[in-house]
Parts: sequence; C-alpha cells; structure tokens
Amino acid sequence: MRQSLREFQAPGGPGRAHVCRPPHAVGTVVLSHGAGGGIDAVDLAVARDVLTERGWAVVLVEQPWLVAGRRVAGPPPTLDAAWVPIVAALLTGRGRLPRPLVVGGRSAGARVACRTAAALEADAGLLLSFPLHPPGRPDRLRADELAAAPPPTGIVQGERDPFGSPAELAPHLPWGAVVHAVPGAHSFPPSSRAELARAVLDAARRLPSP
Repeated sequence: MRQSLREFQAPGGPGRAHVCRPPHAVGTVVLSHGAGGGIDAVDLAVARDVLTERGWAVVLVEQPWLVAGRRVAGPPPTLDAAWVPIVAALLTGRGRLPRPLVVGGRSAGARVACRTAAALEADAGLLLSFPLHPPGRPDRLRADELAAAPPPTGIVQGERDPFGSPAELAPHLPWGAVVHAVPGAHSFPPSSRAELARAVLDAARRLPSP
C-alpha cells in the first residue's frame, strides 16, 4: 500500500489529499469530511480501510477552510469550488489515479459530492450520513442535492440520524441509490466500526469495475 500526502492550490487556499493507493488499483474513491470535523471520523476511516482492501485507491480530502485552521466551513459554493479542481487534479497529470471515479464523503462532504458529480463525470457515489434536512426541520429538504447523486450510489445512514433517518431518505432516493442503515445517529462512535464496515462492504459490492 502506497500512502502519500498531496497539496493542491484551490479557490479559498490550499487543500490536502491523503492518498492510499494499493498496487494495481481498480479505481478511485474520493471522500471529504463534514462541516465541523476532519478526516479522522470513524466512518471515513472505515470506508478507507474497507475499500483499499478491495483494491480501490482511496483519497480523503481536507477542504481549504480546514487546512487553514478555521472551525466552520464556508458557504456551499466555496466548498464546491475547491472540491472540483482538487478531484480533477487527482485524475490528471503525473501520478494520476485511475477511473472509475467514486465521489462522496460524510455529511456536508456528501452534499458537495452530489452537487459536483456531474461536473466531474463521476461513475458512482458513496454518501456517509447524508444530511437530508437540518435537525428538527424536515420542511427544509435537500432532496434536489440527493437527486444529483451518480448511479450507483450507496448511502450509509444512522438509524436515528436527526438530519434524516433511512426511512426519511427512502422517498427521495434517486435511481440507482441504496440506503444501508446502521445503528447510531449522525456521527458514529468507535464501537460502530463493525456495523459500518458491513454497510460499506455492501455498498462497495455495487460499485462499477473498470
């Protein structure tokens, strides 16, 4: 397993990409973090481990606001503007990573991946704790963002997620999307690793092959 840290200039400042690339990678999964946390979230770590074991190159991207040490993410357009050139750069030039391309992330990172999937010509998605609505505000749906998820998309969602339970997501799933419910809420404790691993593995079985 080859691991590297790459830095990219993007709108809003430099972003970082933590790359885990197994020999003869079958494709690339690029994931990002939420609006208030980093890439050390349990579900991101589990996804990286499960997918690299299945031969995928996995990249965990730190948005410029996080690299700069700010505590809160900027407006959604600024996140999209940074994400697109970082992911595009990973797939081009020297040291480029292979397609097919799977985009995703946890929470706000999942939203970014959905909004930009078409621009990046993504082949699939992996969404962790997709925030369908703010807590207590089911009237403020982000179903339009979820609808942009590239097929096939796997969604790993806590059964008690206040941002949208699996049952709440069900009526809004786009074609080719499947929800994998796991015990827990929006964030997961270390004790959830086994359940998360099973859910990510189920999602990985539907990802495209070269």
